[in-house]
Amino acid sequence: MKKQVVLTVSESKRLIAKGVAALPMVKKAMKEGMVVIGTGTTNSYVLEELWGKKLDKRRYRSGTTTPNVPEKAEKPAEEQIPDVVFRKGQVVKELNRFNAIAEMGKGDVYLKGANALDYNRRTAGVLIGSATGGTVGAVIGQVVGKKINLVIPVGLEKLVYEDINELHRLAASEDCEGPSLWPLKGTIVTEIEALNQLTGVKATLLAAGGIAGAEGAVRLLLEGYDEQLKTAVELVESIKGEPRDLV
Repeated sequence: MKKQVVLTVSESKRLIAKGVAALPMVKKAMKEGMVVIGTGTTNSYVLEELWGKKLDKRRYRSGTTTPNVPEKAEKPAEEQIPDVVFRKGQVVKELNRFNAIAEMGKGDVYLKGANALDYNRRTAGVLIGSATGGTVGAVIGQVVGKKINLVIPVGLEKLVYEDINELHRLAASEDCEGPSLWPLKGTIVTEIEALNQLTGVKATLLAAGGIAGAEGAVRLLLEGYDEQLKTAVELVESIKGEPRDLV
């Protein structure tokens, strides 16, 4: 059996966040170890799912891309929420996404969003505007060396068609203005992995785009048994109407 569903960008982020929270490695680390949630638009949804409470997600972002005249919420955002680091499910206030890495080890989870996705090669790309490499530059060595689980929640809206290693080379050239692009390997969680994790269906990106708030939306073709498809469609319906991200 096959069915089709459409997800707006914000609905995709909510779905991905639910998928991340359901990953066995994340559930285990939340119970027994450490989980670091880097700031970012998709990660702000993940934070809500893991923390179990609603928040003004504008307060947990970094490096956003907006049009020249972005849509604004009625009220301005309050001050930024400090980085959230969980140890055995409890927030450790003295730690942040930079210094927590020294206390992490094998089996712990580090969550980092991305700005580009080469799905076929299972590689993400992170825009780097800092001369010191930003969050990735500060932690990636220990993430790899300590065998920490790097989880990358990223929507299919961020698909690119070139090899990210080639895009990295282009953006790193001395005559290129703008941020660099850092290739990143880890456990990538898109709408496809989230739906499989949560319902068992196989999802395929069929089409994309839309208007009137559905710009960047994805149309997914779902395959599975009747009960799996029923659960998947109900899940998608439950997150329909997720508010768009504003500034």
